[in-house]
Amino acid sequence: MKYVVVSGGVVSGLGKGVTASSIGLILKSCGFRVTAIKIDPYLNIDAGTMSPIEHGEVYVLDDGGEVDLDLGNYERFMDIKLTRENNITTGKVYKHVLEKERRGDYLGKTVQVVPHITEAIQDWIERAAQIPVDGQSGPADVCVIELGGTIGDIESMPFIEALGQFSYRVGSENFCLIHVSLVPVLNVVGEQKTKPTQHSVRDLRGLGLSPHILACRSTQPLEDNVKAKLSQFCHVPMENVVTLYDCPNIWHIPLLLKEQKAHEAILRVLNLKGVAKEPALEEWSLMAKMTDKLHVPVRIAVVGKYTELLDSYLSIHKALLHASVARRKKLVIDWISASDLEQGVKKENPDAYKAAWKLLKGADGVLVPGGFGHRGVEGKILAAKYARENRVPYLGICLGMQLAVIEFARTVLGIPDANSTELDPNTKNPCVIFMPEGSKTHMGGTMRLGSRRTYFHAKDSKSAKLYGSRGFVDERHRHRYEVNPAMVPRFESSGLTFTGKDETGQRMEIIELPNHPFYIGAQFHPEYKSRPGKPSPLFLGLIGAASGELDNVLQQSCQETVVPRPLSNGKFERVYWKGSPKKPVSVVYSLCDGVYS
Repeated sequence: MKYVVVSGGVVSGLGKGVTASSIGLILKSCGFRVTAIKIDPYLNIDAGTMSPIEHGEVYVLDDGGEVDLDLGNYERFMDIKLTRENNITTGKVYKHVLEKERRGDYLGKTVQVVPHITEAIQDWIERAAQIPVDGQSGPADVCVIELGGTIGDIESMPFIEALGQFSYRVGSENFCLIHVSLVPVLNVVGEQKTKPTQHSVRDLRGLGLSPHILACRSTQPLEDNVKAKLSQFCHVPMENVVTLYDCPNIWHIPLLLKEQKAHEAILRVLNLKGVAKEPALEEWSLMAKMTDKLHVPVRIAVVGKYTELLDSYLSIHKALLHASVARRKKLVIDWISASDLEQGVKKENPDAYKAAWKLLKGADGVLVPGGFGHRGVEGKILAAKYARENRVPYLGICLGMQLAVIEFARTVLGIPDANSTELDPNTKNPCVIFMPEGSKTHMGGTMRLGSRRTYFHAKDSKSAKLYGSRGFVDERHRHRYEVNPAMVPRFESSGLTFTGKDETGQRMEIIELPNHPFYIGAQFHPEYKSRPGKPSPLFLGLIGAASGELDNVLQQSCQETVVPRPLSNGKFERVYWKGSPKKPVSVVYSLCDGVYS
């Protein structure tokens, strides 16, 4: 196993996750099987109980792991399926060590950070690196490890010490350290300053780790004299100093790494130069460049609670982007704070109220994402009502589906006090109720989590067609509440259909309004499985409906596609099938101006 570690210095938010994902992608394109690990140096067991405003979204894996959002970047870039073991936190490690101490595994020993915690970290890395994540049997060839936080943070110290020991444990030819740092540019004279990176590398070396490669974030490419200076003072070969400068979109980052031959530097350190292929990123390059050229807009209003930090809805944003690129549309997202749509704000802050409704009414489609708590709920309900009554394409996810059901009950069924027991425990008309298997005493890891199966009960429904008219689909979940099955007959008799249900037929998974251009709600989170080049079907449907192309999307969704592969004659082959994969049809698309004709 080869290990590539990505650390960060100077400031947080430099893009270590995107850098690690891009490194994984480029190594995969070189012919290697790749896996990834994220180290988060906080005491939480996982990200499940953390505020999205403070930490960004909680990303959910197939196995139900609630993890850091960077694992979503890894899955999207590398097209892999990670496990909860691939996210290491301080809380997990200390819990593991303390449980061993209580069992008596360390009997007679004084349990300490060194060697017990550091050895537990190294063991965890080796154990997680062996888990297959690409659908093939056996371990990967390379494991990319991102060390969260910034060098110098006190909470990162045990992990830095463990990684220093780990480099000796696995051998120098199996360990490559890439340090992501900042090279600020003084606007007055445009001078690129190396001192912050010099200090960061000095701190890193003082802790026992020496970087092999510097990945420098800056607003523009580094000048040669700046690279030479960094090379001299940071003890890194000049050819191993690469720039990650500002780009139109993050899909350009792997291309930047390839252009600067970062993969060759990694391969030299890991002694893989002789067995690697030239990275094949033609399809990725086409996608990145085509995205920059899109000009026909599609405007989506995302009505949420956590719009103060857009990373709170990172997977939503990416899924909308994947779908809009697939439909050759330029995505425009209007982020609307749900609270600003409510009547109370109309008196307190009329300008915010007016601006929020102007954005909502100007949108081509409306999306209400998941969330928890009371704040903004009535605003989300108003957004669902607006979309339903004005025949605007609507997609409700998790809470967004539940609130669409509540709005339908209040307005169409004439039950003004219809509600969820999450929002009103004493409601006399509970449309949404607490799931019987849920825990009311513990918050962490007690929801309905991970991949669950949804069966389609109406094969001619839009949702079923979007998923290729299959009998079922597996999607990831994260919720404690569900639609009250006792009220389902009343809803269905009034026109709200439940086109997707779980294996028991009692848990509602998908709602639709058949007489609406596009009005769908999903109890699951389809955004977690959306990938570049493989957009989520429901997001594809929303973008298609919002741009007036839903019929084309539904027709094409009958064909299950795989990513095109390059042919020797400069063309690309796309294999797809209709109805049955046993008789695939091969279609060749010629290349024209970077776009498939």
